[in-house]
Amino acid sequence: MSLSLKQIRYFIATAEAGQVSQAAINLSISQSAITTAIRDLEETVGAALFERTPHGMELTSAGRQFLSHAYDIQKKVEEATHLNLVTSNVSGVLTVAATYTVIGYFLPYHIERLNRQFPQLDIRLFELNRESIEEGLLTNRYDIAVLLTSNILNPELSTEKLMSSQRRLWLPAQHKLLSADSVGLKEVAEEPYIMLTVDEASHTALKYWSQTPYQPKVKLRTSSVEAVRSLVANGQGVAILSDMVHRPWSLEGRRIETVNLRDPVPSMDVGLAWRRSVEFTPQMQAFRTYFRGLYNIPD
Repeated sequence: MSLSLKQIRYFIATAEAGQVSQAAINLSISQSAITTAIRDLEETVGAALFERTPHGMELTSAGRQFLSHAYDIQKKVEEATHLNLVTSNVSGVLTVAATYTVIGYFLPYHIERLNRQFPQLDIRLFELNRESIEEGLLTNRYDIAVLLTSNILNPELSTEKLMSSQRRLWLPAQHKLLSADSVGLKEVAEEPYIMLTVDEASHTALKYWSQTPYQPKVKLRTSSVEAVRSLVANGQGVAILSDMVHRPWSLEGRRIETVNLRDPVPSMDVGLAWRRSVEFTPQMQAFRTYFRGLYNIPD
């Protein structure tokens, strides 16, 4: 039996969600379709990729090895299906400002692709907070920025959203809320909460918490996503963060589960920003066109 891209996609979705039911919801397909695909995939590779437990699907040693290959396959397919039509002859310097979260969890993959597609384009990255990026764009210190566009309010800047990352509740494996029929901010408020502060995450969180009669019981405030990940995985608290920064395991190899919340929680929007009156240079246009093509942004 041959391996298919659908099997790869379903396998990755299940590995990341940790549950067939949640993977099916994320992919908008039936659970039976995922179950069949994984069974066929295991027959093809000749090894069990998951251990079925009462709490979900845990990757086996073979499954963790296969996940690495699956990500590589997915990456190559994405590259092949999103060819950039902008000429590769663009040269010169492009100064790009980005926030901590974007540089850590979004940009590296794209910078590598941009370097290959535009070998003569010198992309110079600068990590800054939102206020410094806005000031730098307005004073022409930076050509363009990649950041959380949902945080920008300055009317002198133009923005273009590239993607939205849903925010979900992060829980350690076997947490009692994983078996609840519905989880909202009321239930979250009863748990110790790990509050991320970087990229105005705490400010954003308090905005949607303020729309309810509840408040998070903050145990720790930290600027480190890895600290949040480890603390949640080790049962020290819960957190609400975006899918973009989620990874199913902590550095210690402990599982981190996610749950959809019934209360409205805004997504984390990532996109481009530039000075509204700026005239786009060829370097800026190549950068913007790359992302537009990748994320199917209409002209």
